[in-house]
Amino acid sequence: MAEVETAPEAVEAAAPPPPAAAPDDWKLKRNRSVAFVIAFLIFVFDQATKWVVTYPLNLENQPGQTISITSFFDLHWVENTGVSLGLLSAGSDGGRWLLVAMTAAIALFVGVWLWRERRRDDSIALAMILGGALGNILDRARFGYVVDFADLHFGEWRPFLVFNVADAAITIGVLLLLVRALLMRDGKDKKKEA
Repeated sequence: MAEVETAPEAVEAAAPPPPAAAPDDWKLKRNRSVAFVIAFLIFVFDQATKWVVTYPLNLENQPGQTISITSFFDLHWVENTGVSLGLLSAGSDGGRWLLVAMTAAIALFVGVWLWRERRRDDSIALAMILGGALGNILDRARFGYVVDFADLHFGEWRPFLVFNVADAAITIGVLLLLVRALLMRDGKDKKKEA
């Protein structure tokens, strides 16, 4: 028997065309892209505001390290060596780098979660957390502390500690995830009852 040689062009023509990208894949890629752009923009905005209060406004060297903006909002210089609410304060260089490593690991976890997340609203919340976390990690690695400056107060009552854009983004992102998780759970419970 003689072997029949087939021309490469004939093999390519006979092969089925590759499947088109599924609409769900396209949505997932779009959600990821949008989310990572949001994380990047939050990171940039956070760093830009910290640069403004650090250099042009020279907030650290203002009298009382404060600039009054309104009767309920001031810019107030705080060097936060800890994490949220000043917890886990790093008083040494070793503690500082341990905190950088720990928060970087958390940011990596959030980034992987964001990469796998299919829901757009959760992706946006995770992007806010990731962008804020990266902004604070960069501060801690560069300075040994996070620059906090936003001081919201009503008279002497302060509903929050002094914070920055990254802190606000992280807090809003976590709250969005919690609210959605609670609403989702309530929705599942109602379906089970019906």
